[in-house]
Amino acid sequence: MRASMNRKLTFTIFVLITPLIVAEAGYWPYWRGPNYDGVSIATLSSSISREANIQWKAPLPGRGCSTPIAWNDKIILTSEIGEEDGILAFDWKGKELWRTTIGEKTPGRGRRVGSGANSSPVTDGKTIFAYFKSGNFAALNFDGEILWKTNLEDSYGEDKLWWDKGSSPALAAGNVIVAIMQTEGDSLLVSFDKKTGKEVWRASRDYETAPESGDAYTSPLVINHQGIETIVTWGANHLTGHDARNGNLLWEIDGFNPANEQYWRVIASAALSGDMVVVPYARGAAIAGIELDAKSGKPKWAWSREGIGSDSTTPVATKEQVIFLKDGGPDRGRVTSINPLDGKTIWESHLPRTAQKYYASPLLAGSTFVAAREDGTVFSAKVDSNGLGEISEYSLFEPIISSPVAIGNKLLIRSDQHLVCFSD
Repeated sequence: MRASMNRKLTFTIFVLITPLIVAEAGYWPYWRGPNYDGVSIATLSSSISREANIQWKAPLPGRGCSTPIAWNDKIILTSEIGEEDGILAFDWKGKELWRTTIGEKTPGRGRRVGSGANSSPVTDGKTIFAYFKSGNFAALNFDGEILWKTNLEDSYGEDKLWWDKGSSPALAAGNVIVAIMQTEGDSLLVSFDKKTGKEVWRASRDYETAPESGDAYTSPLVINHQGIETIVTWGANHLTGHDARNGNLLWEIDGFNPANEQYWRVIASAALSGDMVVVPYARGAAIAGIELDAKSGKPKWAWSREGIGSDSTTPVATKEQVIFLKDGGPDRGRVTSINPLDGKTIWESHLPRTAQKYYASPLLAGSTFVAAREDGTVFSAKVDSNGLGEISEYSLFEPIISSPVAIGNKLLIRSDQHLVCFSD
């Protein structure tokens, strides 16, 4: 199933901005992968999403919509365990190695698409950091032992989000970062010492917005811009850059909601492609390219485009293209590659149409595109300059909200009830 190529793919070398983590086979330390971009160097076949390729299925103890992470021989994920927030570890044969609970859970409000364990963990290879809707925030070693724990609601105020927390922690300047962005309560970025859990700095991120438009479920993007480690955060109608060392505001961009519309909460995170931050906004109805200018060091609007975007799914970003999966509406299942330099379409394809939506963000593993639909269907297809090639699909018959992970020749899918490993 292909669509004609609308624009030739151009290959440009960008040197202004570089991700902070080098991709390595066997490691997926953050929900969008080693470089925060949904791209894996894994070698998956285009037909991996087939029953014959299921290597194992491990049962999970409770609900959770977070994406697994992996480091070396361990797969880590968060989950509700009984009435508590929990973290589990599995090996690559699907054996559960340990489970640890860290405190009383707050159940998800969105029972179909939410949970008390929406935020994905993050690791530096030594310590695992996990954050929950309850405000529970903890550090564990790779044996599952709690190194420290705290509750962020006790320190920074009640959760006022209309729906379930979704922002995942990130690592920057040797610390662990949490973003809290909400319309009705305090909004801020907080940096914590990885060894003690003590606050290193906090930065206010309060913007006046219409009802719900200040609520953000996005996760921070960490980049190195002109020698400064920068935390790029999207929410409350603003894209901001903060100095990871001290929280100082380096720059901010507004203009995403000039009419001050209500209910413009944001779910899909921004993505970095070269020196362009690509931002989905307007509840999936528009995208923008914000260029981090090399001369002035300040960002600027480069382009914007309506009629394309994603509401819940964060795009895949390489240096040459940004791939959007339309998650809802009449065009759900549309996959569009855009040129990050000007926002114009490179190619466009469609996954099989259905009434079901997409909440899991897509993945690009080598040249294989992977997407998971809410009803449990997993799609995979090769990508070339004309779009998606032949599409393989398989249904787990269990809801999928969590995003896929690809490492080596393996694909991890977290469904409502199982952690599933596909393998060539």
